Amino acid sequence: MIPVPVVVTVLGGWCAVYLADTLLKSSNSLKASYEDWLLTYGLSVSPFHLRWQTALFNRQFYTWGRWKPKFLYLWFSIGMVFGIVAMFGSVILLGKTLLQTLTQMLTEAPKAQNDRMLQVVVSAPSSGLCLRAVCKQIVLHENSPWSVVPGVNLPISQLTYFFSAILISGVIHEVGHGVAAIREQVRFNGFGIFIFIVYPGAFVDLFTTHLQLISPVQQLRIFCAGVWHNFVLGVASFMVLFLLPAILFPFYYTGVGALVTEVAEDSPANGPRGLFVGDLVTNLQDCPVYNVEDWNSCLGDISEKSQVGYCVSAATLQQLSFPARVYRRLDGTVECCSNNSLTDICFSYSNKLDSHLYACLPARKVIEASKVCRTNMDCHKEFVPSFCVTPSLENQTRLIRVKHPPHIDMLYVGHPMHLQYTVSLSSFVPRQNFLSIDLPVVIETFCKYLISLSGALAVINAVPCFALDGQWILNSFLEATLSSLIVEKPNRELVGFLILLAGSALLAANVALGLWMVTAR
Repeated sequence: MIPVPVVVTVLGGWCAVYLADTLLKSSNSLKASYEDWLLTYGLSVSPFHLRWQTALFNRQFYTWGRWKPKFLYLWFSIGMVFGIVAMFGSVILLGKTLLQTLTQMLTEAPKAQNDRMLQVVVSAPSSGLCLRAVCKQIVLHENSPWSVVPGVNLPISQLTYFFSAILISGVIHEVGHGVAAIREQVRFNGFGIFIFIVYPGAFVDLFTTHLQLISPVQQLRIFCAGVWHNFVLGVASFMVLFLLPAILFPFYYTGVGALVTEVAEDSPANGPRGLFVGDLVTNLQDCPVYNVEDWNSCLGDISEKSQVGYCVSAATLQQLSFPARVYRRLDGTVECCSNNSLTDICFSYSNKLDSHLYACLPARKVIEASKVCRTNMDCHKEFVPSFCVTPSLENQTRLIRVKHPPHIDMLYVGHPMHLQYTVSLSSFVPRQNFLSIDLPVVIETFCKYLISLSGALAVINAVPCFALDGQWILNSFLEATLSSLIVEKPNRELVGFLILLAGSALLAANVALGLWMVTAR
């Protein structure tokens, strides 16, 4: 469920803004000056919606729109093709996603979110087209997402990345529309930014009459420019992310381990013999760690596979073990340490006579300088009888040896995913002490958000749905392709309306089920 404090804060804030706006407009003495102030600064206030529009950037937009006409013609023509392909592709993608979600709901065995083809509930804000007949102008604007719930499916610590990526994706999207419109000789009235509930967005204001007079192909170049620019932004962000090791090479090096950048206060790894900021993790058990991807992969393998054992000689086993009562836990696993010690763990092993033997042993003395094993065969040495002793732990719990030289190894007992969620790492190690260990993480995270949100904006916004760019892309596409087959314009409009109705229902179903999967379940 959505956190109550978040709901109260958002509703309270907007109620205060709207109440102040209403009181000022109702005041006989302040109404005129207040409305003049709003008009002067291009501001408008409505329930849960604050908008600012300006003509300050018009000259810059016209400069961009008149730069290298042949190149821009080719650029936006490629964008037109991409937009049309994206329109059809988005319908297929949303259809498959809806079927996948319904299948998960019916089987009551939801898969991991990473297995979904498209997770609409974390998509970027979609962009749409709104005709304003009274002012004889057209407003291309960005409708913010209905489905991202801060604190529920978005960590509070990630809000800055999320909202910044949304705003940048929206601005780049609208710059595409504006420059393409100027290239096609459509009058550009202004650019603006808005906040809807808590989500930022952008829009451009175009003259409707000019837009209606140009050909359908020219209209397609304008309508497709937004999703095309979002796609380009996603690709550019991916290239920066891919080339980041080379870009930061003069200041950071990689491939030597995973650098700890943060350890949560409630993390099991937090303690005098745990991990500290600046530690370099090089191994998890016998799994080498060269970067963050290796850290995640090793923890995944440790979680999926059974607990590894450690080779201990028979003499050492006899020396370290002490008598203890053996009993079974509720999950069926065996416990043999009853001294409430934080350093002793129950180990299981077998010999030729008995396959179920248990010993309570000091974990660090057993594990340090011991070879990892699965069976006794892995521990055979010449003239030295040895056993493979395996920690007898509760289901899903693992004993993990974390190497972070030059410090003593950390011994972690718990679920591997708890370690993954409470320890933040980076693949980049500073070459100098004064360099920030957080900078590469910030760049990486922001690039990932740009790829995700800008890419999602390109896909979702291309859906043939009312109030999205897909509506206008579809209408212009039908005018450009069906005018000779369906001569009567009302008939073409009817075909477009039916397609838009189906596309809107498809998108609405995906968003509704996505929200339900996140909040209700």
